[in-house]
Amino acid sequence: MKIPTRLKKENTIIDAAEIVFGQYGFKNARMEEVSKIAGITKVTLYSYFQSKENLYMAVTYRALQSLADSYNRLIKKLTGENGLVVSVSLMENFMNFCDDHYLYSEALLDYFSVIRSSSAIGDDSKMTEALKESTYFSKVQELHNLPFKIYAREIQRGIDDGSIKPNIDPMFQTLHTWTSVVGYVKINAASGDASMPLFSLSLADLKGYILDQKREILRNY
Repeated sequence: MKIPTRLKKENTIIDAAEIVFGQYGFKNARMEEVSKIAGITKVTLYSYFQSKENLYMAVTYRALQSLADSYNRLIKKLTGENGLVVSVSLMENFMNFCDDHYLYSEALLDYFSVIRSSSAIGDDSKMTEALKESTYFSKVQELHNLPFKIYAREIQRGIDDGSIKPNIDPMFQTLHTWTSVVGYVKINAASGDASMPLFSLSLADLKGYILDQKREILRNY
């Protein structure tokens, strides 16, 4: 199936944006650099993305889609396994996803930080006019619950098949998984490599410990 020219060009721009945001972060990224890497003029760039905020939201939207798609692929691969096995595997998948796509994990954290601040008044709010006008911000809002719903659904399936404790709250455990992975990602980013000198503990060991703890929390003995 042939990809429409506009969509192809849009994806090329988002690819370039990932490079620039990944190298400089959102604050220091320049649209001029994105247009240069994408091989287009600034005028063309702004005809597709009217602001840097909208372009960053396009990256965030791609991140959410990629995470949800990776969940669905894993669930399909684990067909026949109980809810406990799939739930813990999804958590490991999320951690691996963040390891492999640090920009995506940062984009997701930035987005949810904006959402949390949206009810704040004045300087405490991160909801800018550019974000409010962003077409991709609206798309992200429509999609942002999908990975959470997929995970919570598998927790509930585990409760139903008896592999997960019956008193577990699926959404609470989904949020617990999210916060655990966020902590892991931040430690990973701070370490800068595969070890944590302050604690003499490898990130692989930390990942294994977090997954073991989640398994014990959920397991129905």
